[in-house]
Amino acid sequence: MKTPIPFRLKTFIPLLFALFVNLSCFNTFAQIDLGNQNLRQGAYFTESQAEEIHKNLASLYSNQAEWEKRREVIRQGILDGAGIEQLIRNRPVNATIHGKKVLKGYTVENVFFESMPGIYISGNLYKPLKIKGKVPGILCPHGHGLDPRFKEYTQQRCATLARMGAIVFAYDMVGHGDMKQADHKIENVFKSQLINSVRVVDFLTQMPDVDVSRIACTGESGGGTQTFMLAALDDRIAVSVPVVMISGYFFGGCQCESGMPVHKSNHHATTNVEIAACFAPKPMIMISDGGDWTKNTPELEFPFVQRIYGFYKAENQIENVHLANEKHDYGPSKREAAYQFLAKKLGLSIAKLMKEGRVDESPNSVLSFEELSVFNEKFPRPANAVMGNEALVKAIATNE
Repeated sequence: MKTPIPFRLKTFIPLLFALFVNLSCFNTFAQIDLGNQNLRQGAYFTESQAEEIHKNLASLYSNQAEWEKRREVIRQGILDGAGIEQLIRNRPVNATIHGKKVLKGYTVENVFFESMPGIYISGNLYKPLKIKGKVPGILCPHGHGLDPRFKEYTQQRCATLARMGAIVFAYDMVGHGDMKQADHKIENVFKSQLINSVRVVDFLTQMPDVDVSRIACTGESGGGTQTFMLAALDDRIAVSVPVVMISGYFFGGCQCESGMPVHKSNHHATTNVEIAACFAPKPMIMISDGGDWTKNTPELEFPFVQRIYGFYKAENQIENVHLANEKHDYGPSKREAAYQFLAKKLGLSIAKLMKEGRVDESPNSVLSFEELSVFNEKFPRPANAVMGNEALVKAIATNE
């Protein structure tokens, strides 16, 4: 008698997926563990699977009340998955601000402050040269790469928004720029970056020149993830501009995006599209392109989110600019789309910056690493800073 050929899980993936979809009901999906605990990472679905998943999700709610019940499940799932009992807002910020540089129409300063005990946020504060009354505040998290806060494209975005009349803060991911207390890909980096973003909102809203009713957030790629995650959870965000990130099948390829079980638990399962939709009915623009995982946005992700905005009769508050011939970046045309939307929704002065039909970035200065560095001999990293991967993981785990 021949020994039976052992079953291979991969042979039954399509059947398991179909079962997963068909067992969904009420506010949750049936949970089928395919061997990766509750993490949804990278290209977790195929594009066709994502289409079916979102059809199934759309069937869970047909009006505002049903959606808001679902939204609370999603929000709680993020907090539970990140190990956050409660997001604490409006804590006092004691920031060190130094190295002021006066440029054409704006200034830049170097900033650091404590997010959690021993954990320091580092970044650059861009301000209009002349401030009259209260002005909007804009958070600018960045994506992955080699210290992107110092890169030309980040500086162009922040400088231009400051020249338009906003106070802008560009801040580092864990392990990047001046926030090198540990490597980036530590196990609970998602929690740290979410709390860091909440603390940046604290920082901006406590500035006397900032209008707390006009706080926006915009970032690309991993910074796009930070944008829509923060927007879903922190009601102080008034305008959201996630760039090249919201995807129905891709959940982020880094620990800081999908390394904690924020998309799936024993009680629910969701996607980044649903998480982004939690911002409804407030203004959001989804900026996408044809060269990455946002290539299907006009056909899948945008209509899905727009339908939820329709529950509030707020379809005019959600937009999509899709650049089919472009790739994954926060380049000039994507910045242009963000400038126009932020000017419209925050009341920024954009007309005076226009040249030949576009915002003119040429007056901006691209500063050096040394000019934008937060820590130096005069302003060293504080002595209580937690250093090393193991120590930082422990510090994050034990703090809100």
